[in-house]
Amino acid sequence: MGNSCGKCGHSIDTNANYLCPNCGQTFWQSEELFRKNGDHTPQVREPEVVETKHITIPDNTTSVSQYLGKFIGLLLAWAFGILVFGGWIITLFPDNYQTFLVVIAGVVALVGASYSTYSGLVSEAAAQEKARLKEAETQINESIVQTNAANQEIEILKSSIKEKSAGFPTLLEYIATYEKVRDDYLAGYLAHKPHPALSSAQIVKEEARRRREAEFQNKKTKSIIEYYESIAPFLLDFKEEIIEDEDIALQEFTEEEQADPVSNFLTKEEYRKLPSAQRNQMALDRYWKRPKSKWLIGRMYERYIGYLYEKEGYDVNYHGIFQGYEDLGRDLICNKGKNFLIVQCKHWSQFKTIHEKHIFQLFGTFFQYKDANPDKKPKAVFYTSTSLSDLARRFANELDIDLVENCKMDTSYPCIKCNIGKNKEKIYHLPFDQQYDNTNIEIKKGEFYCSTVAEAEKAGFRRAYRWHGVRENN
Repeated sequence: MGNSCGKCGHSIDTNANYLCPNCGQTFWQSEELFRKNGDHTPQVREPEVVETKHITIPDNTTSVSQYLGKFIGLLLAWAFGILVFGGWIITLFPDNYQTFLVVIAGVVALVGASYSTYSGLVSEAAAQEKARLKEAETQINESIVQTNAANQEIEILKSSIKEKSAGFPTLLEYIATYEKVRDDYLAGYLAHKPHPALSSAQIVKEEARRRREAEFQNKKTKSIIEYYESIAPFLLDFKEEIIEDEDIALQEFTEEEQADPVSNFLTKEEYRKLPSAQRNQMALDRYWKRPKSKWLIGRMYERYIGYLYEKEGYDVNYHGIFQGYEDLGRDLICNKGKNFLIVQCKHWSQFKTIHEKHIFQLFGTFFQYKDANPDKKPKAVFYTSTSLSDLARRFANELDIDLVENCKMDTSYPCIKCNIGKNKEKIYHLPFDQQYDNTNIEIKKGEFYCSTVAEAEKAGFRRAYRWHGVRENN
């Protein structure tokens, strides 16, 4: 069944994709872009994203008044010509023939004027059509040029993305080729100088090849790492890590002594001679004084922020510590009643600035958590020891993310967790103990944080034993 253009009413064929021949409206074969009204006339809904560039063709249709004006003008011209050049001939004929000749002259004038008008209109229409076609061709050519340019830019963009994710191998190959030419020149000079050094030239050539390969892989690796850091900002936290001194751990401790993390901070003599309370306190003091990797400092900062929330009565899940690389930017998940907080912690140097990509990361993981838990109404919070850029601060405000800037870690905070187990057993956990991050402090149960081992033991708490898992009976 035939349909009509929803814009101008012109008859259309919906079996193909085309422009309306009357108004240039775009029609698509897809039924999704039509919605029919009561009289079954398709009403076109334009695609929201794709913008179609229509070819503009001027309407040069000659009106009836214009046609009559040209015809009357030409008719008068023909009549005047016949009257001037043929009037004296008519007077030569008898009166009874003159009327007939006048009629014939009128007919000739009428036919001549009609033919002249037709010829003029046809020529004018042909010229106008030719101009219209030329204009349409020009617009089509411009569209083709723009389309080709856009496609070329898309291909360049795709190629750039692939090159970037692979470490720009093409660019590095060009650099390596340049360096090879330079090295070959040096080797050639040694081989062809007045006193040739053939063996030296060969050595230079081989060593230069090895150097080029090493530099190629080094540059490629650096480019890939920079690319990964740009799309995964949390990787920056693992740069320039300080490898902790393991000399003490490598000393001659027994297997049982090595199972105690305190042995990582004491000498063998100290560990064996000091009372347990004294050696535990010495290990804790050295734990805070020892140089730490950025990763460990970040972990300690998460614990400190978690401590602040636990003081406020929140149940804190140290998600970032347990999940590591898979934490998706959720360092802490804090819950108190119906309040859920998704917290990200960034402990950076005061000379560094937090940029918007870190805000985007938190918003992404916050959205994922909210989508996976529709019954909860979480809130995103961003803690940092430094400050944010103005743009990052604006994005956080627009995305409804709470900011806590320049929140420094107080290394003197009470970090010993005094926990009461299900069997009412009182146990304290040091920051390097195995179950430290699994232990939540509930103040209403009589649990608390303290600063010294002596304080914990005075309150009746003993240090946690190392957990070895569930052993099966053979």
